[in-house]
Amino acid sequence: MATVITMPRLSDTMTEGTVATWLKKVGDKISEGDILAEIETDKATMEFESFNSGTLLHIGIQEGDSAPVDSLLAIIGKEGEDISDLLNGKSAPAEPKSEEKADSEASEPKAEAKEEKTTEEKPATESKEAPASLPKGVIVVTMPRLSDTMTDGTVATWLKKVGDKISEGDILAEIETDKATMEFESFNAGTLLFIGVEEGQTAPVDSVLAIIGPEGTDVTGVAENYKKGGASAPATSKEEKTETADEKSEEKTVEVSSNDGKRIFASPLAKKIAEEKGINLSQVKGSGENGRIVKSDVENFKPQAETQASAPTSAKAETAQSAPVKPFVPAGEAFSEEIKNSQMRKTIARRLSESKFTAPHYYLTIEVTMDDAMQSRNVINSLPDTKVSFNDLVIKASAMALKKHPKVNSQWKEDVTIINHHVNIGVAVAVEDGLVVPVLKFTDQMSLTQIGASVKDLAGRAKSKKLQPAEMDGSTFTVSNLGMFGIVEFTSIINQPNSAILSVGAIVEKPVVKNGQIVVGNTMTLTLACDHRTVDGATGAQFLQTLKQYLENPVTMLA
Repeated sequence: MATVITMPRLSDTMTEGTVATWLKKVGDKISEGDILAEIETDKATMEFESFNSGTLLHIGIQEGDSAPVDSLLAIIGKEGEDISDLLNGKSAPAEPKSEEKADSEASEPKAEAKEEKTTEEKPATESKEAPASLPKGVIVVTMPRLSDTMTDGTVATWLKKVGDKISEGDILAEIETDKATMEFESFNAGTLLFIGVEEGQTAPVDSVLAIIGPEGTDVTGVAENYKKGGASAPATSKEEKTETADEKSEEKTVEVSSNDGKRIFASPLAKKIAEEKGINLSQVKGSGENGRIVKSDVENFKPQAETQASAPTSAKAETAQSAPVKPFVPAGEAFSEEIKNSQMRKTIARRLSESKFTAPHYYLTIEVTMDDAMQSRNVINSLPDTKVSFNDLVIKASAMALKKHPKVNSQWKEDVTIINHHVNIGVAVAVEDGLVVPVLKFTDQMSLTQIGASVKDLAGRAKSKKLQPAEMDGSTFTVSNLGMFGIVEFTSIINQPNSAILSVGAIVEKPVVKNGQIVVGNTMTLTLACDHRTVDGATGAQFLQTLKQYLENPVTMLA
């Protein structure tokens, strides 16, 4: 059966998109993962990939045209398949079904199924667009696609609860995508009647996220009729829902550290109550599995228990001093825990696996003398309000070297190799859940101080999960630096669709030979991982030689 592809929401504020370029035409064979088109959002022009396989049967929005989110973008199906019902459904006005039409649809279940497929990806914005079974004024809100590669999302936090009044523009929840945690705002007003995906739960895009409508409306059964899979069962009463949320909070485990570095495991609800009451969790004895602290432990905690417990401890210590030493008998208990993989972690695993197993990696390593770079950096940083890191120097040098060796700044496709003459360098940033790569657009046109300020801003917002998807798209080359952790040399996996990634090690003081004499010098090791489909060994080596010249003679980067 043919699949309707709608205009995706590629950013959290996007309401309409413009098709900049179609990369496929009607009649082309489509594989899952193929790039269908480049779509211009309110923030950037992004590639939109297909999540389906088949033949491109119809294009609904031509190049240069704009359309609202969820408008019919394309139809993919079997070659020669009749899609007239889907096209008619798209253009027909939304009106109440007559008895004759209802009888006709009842006798043609296949047509009804196609009609449902056409509308299932469109969140209702007015009651007239909803099926006849939907109560008047009720809006079904589905899990949004907040990035171009997002297939499912996790609700990190609900900022509204069932029964709350919702205004258009209110933030309903924070949703964790494969790239970042983003705020999701409501496009409708009313009362929050139902929550379909609880905090911590994951559901596919277009699953029932919530239901909004007039206060007191009975939406029993609505979620079941609309749910696409992955959403939870309909909520019952407000009291039951609150209890369930607390129970789920109790099922999770957070890890905190005491002053002595000891790890403490507690439920999020217990941690929250402890913070509200000013209770130190290191003083609370956990009754849960493996000493895990739960809600009741915090509620029943009495500070004097610590004082009472100190006396027997002292007595035991005195007894231990006088008692003979006994052989140690291991009596520990094996302990492990399961941590649910975040969407970011799943995406990192999938993409790096795809890169490692599809791109033929090879590695080139070069040693760079950093004495002049260190002196130049000291001079630059002596200027007022100026702060440049060694990583900023590497990024600047890489951008200038890529302009001289554009083949390294390339991308592999089955039929063509794309040589990028613009330089967008991705900077790998470690965050709590894994790794993100914010992108410096047109890096070669930026000064050292601009690079330093931009990297600091992007890295800070990456760690606080405030980056937008558009700020992590479009890289043509990537720099990964572990030198600040004391790592001298390492190799990285290519961040596709890039053809190369540079691994930057620590600056090391060691004996070096200069003019036939052994002297103390400062060196840094750089390793370039290359995709052999696009970058030959000699090309990669020439790039590294140019990069080395820039870093060893920093004044040339300012010319």
